[in-house]
Amino acid sequence: MQGVFITGTNTDVGKTHVGVLLVKALREQNIKVIPRKPIESGCNNIDGELVPADAIALMKASGYSGELTEVCPYRFEPPISPVRAAHLANRTVTTAQLVNTCLNGSENGFTLVEGAGGFYSPLTEDGLNADLATALQLPVLLVAEDTIGCINQVLLSVEAIKLRGLNLIGVVLNNIHDNRDVQMDNAADLRERLDCDVFCQAHGSNSTVPDDLVDTVIDQAEMRVRSVAG
Repeated sequence: MQGVFITGTNTDVGKTHVGVLLVKALREQNIKVIPRKPIESGCNNIDGELVPADAIALMKASGYSGELTEVCPYRFEPPISPVRAAHLANRTVTTAQLVNTCLNGSENGFTLVEGAGGFYSPLTEDGLNADLATALQLPVLLVAEDTIGCINQVLLSVEAIKLRGLNLIGVVLNNIHDNRDVQMDNAADLRERLDCDVFCQAHGSNSTVPDDLVDTVIDQAEMRVRSVAG
């Protein structure tokens, strides 16, 4: 499978924002994107239907012509961890079910999978985001909010990703709140401590992902395909 797994250092760090912009950039290069947000909590209940905002954003950005149930079949209303929300709804969701959701149709394009919460956040009855990423064996893109304290979160997450034997594409520092101390430079500090790329991402409505991030994602996906084929 050709694609990328987007995870974060925490919840609300801008995974979907980065994912949507990345999808748009890939489409500009005539790459067909298959979006997958297999499980989502915090869905709005509109006339009895649970509406997954993140999944819909990815779906719209990709121009995906399939059904929303293919993108996000497991939806829950409480804004808590998906596995806890599933318990409250008396439902059981397994990692294998999410893997099947991600693999379905993946042969038709570039599959972009977004997790929920951080890399070690509980995701299903029997696994974490890390377990889904490991099962899919996709290159991983780590998103963090560019704020004080993120260096520790990034370094811990990077170590966890590497312990799983996964290919880390890079780290995206997402500037959600443009009120950082001008003396702070998390990107520079992380580049001194990591052997992967560190990208800086603006969070405005007119922002785009850096060109070198798009190129790196494509290169890593192609390298994986060649490795599997070999």
